[in-house]
Amino acid sequence: MLTYDYDLFVIGAGSGGVRAARVSAAYGARVAVAEEHRVGGTCVIRGCVPKKLLVYGSHFAEDLQDARRFGWKVPDCEFDWSALRDNVLAEVSRLEGLYTETLGNNKVEIIRERATVAGPHEVLLGSGQTITAGKILIATGAWPIVPHFPGAEHGITSNEVFHLDTFPKRVVIAGAGYIANEFAGIFHQFGAHVTLVNRTDVILRGYDEQIRDRLLQISMTKGIEFKFHVAFEKVDKQPDGSLLVHMTGHEPIPADMLLFATGRRPHTENLGLETADVALDAKGAIKVDDDNRSSCASIYAVGDVTNRVQLTPVAIREGQAFADTVFGNNPRRVDYGCIPSAVFSHPPMAGVGMTEAEARNKLGEVKVYTSDFRAMKNVLADRHERALYKLVVHPETDVVVGIHMIGPDAPEILQAAAIAVKARLTKAQFDDTVALHPSMAEELVLMR
Repeated sequence: MLTYDYDLFVIGAGSGGVRAARVSAAYGARVAVAEEHRVGGTCVIRGCVPKKLLVYGSHFAEDLQDARRFGWKVPDCEFDWSALRDNVLAEVSRLEGLYTETLGNNKVEIIRERATVAGPHEVLLGSGQTITAGKILIATGAWPIVPHFPGAEHGITSNEVFHLDTFPKRVVIAGAGYIANEFAGIFHQFGAHVTLVNRTDVILRGYDEQIRDRLLQISMTKGIEFKFHVAFEKVDKQPDGSLLVHMTGHEPIPADMLLFATGRRPHTENLGLETADVALDAKGAIKVDDDNRSSCASIYAVGDVTNRVQLTPVAIREGQAFADTVFGNNPRRVDYGCIPSAVFSHPPMAGVGMTEAEARNKLGEVKVYTSDFRAMKNVLADRHERALYKLVVHPETDVVVGIHMIGPDAPEILQAAAIAVKARLTKAQFDDTVALHPSMAEELVLMR
């Protein structure tokens, strides 16, 4: 019988890798995890956690204004970017410590250097040491894509945006997905002039069209500029350090920051996967089966590096399923149906199940119920922003096949509603549920 240094070697200590390492070790496996950056991965260190903290901070801009309508004598307030930045980074460091402590408590060895695959059972560390393992798990996530054009090096990505020395007053954001729209809302609320540019006229592709159109309408009303059907030509850095962004069909835009939010690519480059004949797809993602196994029998992959669903909770589920199956004698697979998602834009939007367009393509005729209303808080605050809730219903079975929302606290409301869609509850069951009044969520059971 072959003897290895470890039963499992994990490359990447993000959400999926940490869960897989911790649970596998709890089952009794000898586990090591290598991380060349910081424990916690994209979500904790440079993604959803610090971004959500910025979202919370940005909401105070309107909350302070609204407070006056509710009787509070709020003075004019000044925003201090450096204070928020430093507090957010301190919280990130605290969470990194907790992740590290959790791994240590489960007797997982953390190797803080780069690791690459050197064979079906071998890993090469940046220091030159070779380590053997019975199983190797790749959990290196994805990395922001930076387009190629003259001067692109003057732009930044979401990796760097949390570390800005000074607050930019003029921001150009490339892209129209969830990262682009979230940061557009954040920087606008902090007081920057934001211009979002995209090569098409579609924002948030894949989300329900009626909901994303509402976000576009609200964003433009707030003062965020959108420039569609444009391509970058070049970026010039000015003597004062600012940028001049040149695009096709438009006058150059002066900016203090150019943020690329043009997608994320699976982080497989230079990982040595060819040494073990690990197959990749056309986008560089590791091909895996339903049990997260690659084309090499001893090498597995979970999370964004597989490009199945780039969401932190999905990576965690995949890491758990891997550990249960391989080391827990409890085979499990992830159910990718009916995954809820949210965009923490301003206002936020959330959805689960089929969009109206998807339902019509799959089912033919569908029933659609909507509630278009102003939240009570917005009415008293004299804010004209409207929320929109939407139920997509199977025409024959009455099953609710999709829920899509935009408005205050939409993601918080949708999490519970997603259970109903997952359980295949009917519109009649929604109607039979007594409303919780007064609340925004009650609109979900009042649509007729």
